[in-house]
This record gives sequence, C-alpha cells and structure tokens, in this order.
Amino acid sequence: MAFQPDQVSVGGIKVMAFASMAQLVNFIIRDDGSVFAGAAIAINPEKVMKAQQDPALMQILNNAELRYADGMGVVKVMQKKLQKPVERVPGCETWEALMHRAAEKKVPVFLIGAKPEVLQSTKSKLEALGVPVVGAQDGYFKDEDALISQLVQSGAKVITVAMGSPKQELFIEKAKKQLPDAYFMGVGGTYDVFTGNVKRAPALWCKLNLEWAYRLLSQPSRIKRQWNLVEYLWLYLRGKL
Repeated sequence: MAFQPDQVSVGGIKVMAFASMAQLVNFIIRDDGSVFAGAAIAINPEKVMKAQQDPALMQILNNAELRYADGMGVVKVMQKKLQKPVERVPGCETWEALMHRAAEKKVPVFLIGAKPEVLQSTKSKLEALGVPVVGAQDGYFKDEDALISQLVQSGAKVITVAMGSPKQELFIEKAKKQLPDAYFMGVGGTYDVFTGNVKRAPALWCKLNLEWAYRLLSQPSRIKRQWNLVEYLWLYLRGKL
C-alpha cells in the first residue's frame, strides 16, 4: 500500500506529517516518474494566522491536496498532537530537491513568477542541472487563461509558482482545474534565493530555526508581518491551535 501521511489540524488547517524532506520529495515524484496530482502548499505560522482572519484563504489552503509543515511553530503543534517526531520541510530546499528529482526522472517542469531576469537565470541554472524545463513565464503576465492554455500545451507535470501568498495559491486553484494530472507548488521567493538575488540565512541560523529572525533583521519592514508570530505563540501556549 502506498505511503499515506498522518494529518494534523493546526489552527484549522490540516497539515500532513512527513518524517523527512526526502520522504516528501519521493511522495511527489515517484520512482516510475509519475507525479502526485494536485497542489502543494507550505504551511507556516504566518499563513495559519492569515487564514484564521480570511475564511476564503482558509478554504483555499484546505482545498490543496498536499499541505506540509514549513515552520517550527507548525511542527511543534503537530509533534504535540501526534506524540511522535515530525520534520520541518523548508520550502526553498524542498523545491531544489524536487528539481533534482525531476532531472533524475526526466519529469517536465514549468516555471512561473519572479522578475524576468530572475526567471531566466533560474531556468538556465536548472537546465544546466539537467532539469527538462518546458516553459517559463515571469510574474508580470496579465492573461491567466492564456497562460493556463500554455501550461496545458507544454506537457508540464511539475509547475512551480513564485508569486507570493495568496496570489500564487489563487492562481494554482484556478489552473489545476485544467491540469488535473499535474503537480503544482507555490514557492514564494524561492527563485530569488536559488539565483543568489536574495541572501539565504547563514547555516547556523537555519540550524537553530531562526531564519525568521534573520529575515527580520535584514528587512525591518517585515515587523508587521512578524507580529503574526507573536499571536501564533500566544495561541500555542494557550492550547488554542
């Protein structure tokens, strides 16, 4: 029987528990080169809080076929409820691992989002790794229907969308209806990190799960967004998640 991850409700969002990033990547692209069909969304405390304030977003997140924990705050809740280890699966690293898996299994990939120069750099870098990139569109398109038609014609099986939340989730929700056999993944600013346009948090900060603090120090303008983490912590301490 195929592996089926446990699901845990975190603030009203059903999040799937994976023991490792490799387990998730192999769940998405199988050994025979077939893919998990549907949309995947990385769930972190900020997204949980936004969803609690926006019922439409909550529905979109729960409509995704695959929801995984990208945030230690989410992992802590899941571990407490399941009483067993759950691995945090960081979105950027997961995307890179998935691209290597696509290269290995010759799975066609379509890239959407980011600035034109960042997208082109991402495409070139992936192709150098052997990833079969069958199409790419920057984030400044205006005709969603035309892009969806392009996706269908491309034959892509893995489609990654870097447009930020909730814009990328809204696009994926619409596009997956026309591509029921493809795998969609919202990846935020991953292309910028992959190409070096945005500096990744140092390894020690990542090991200590303090990427959020590094990003806040690097971009003080994020302070309003980070307030969501304080609210999330308060709910966690009160057992309200």
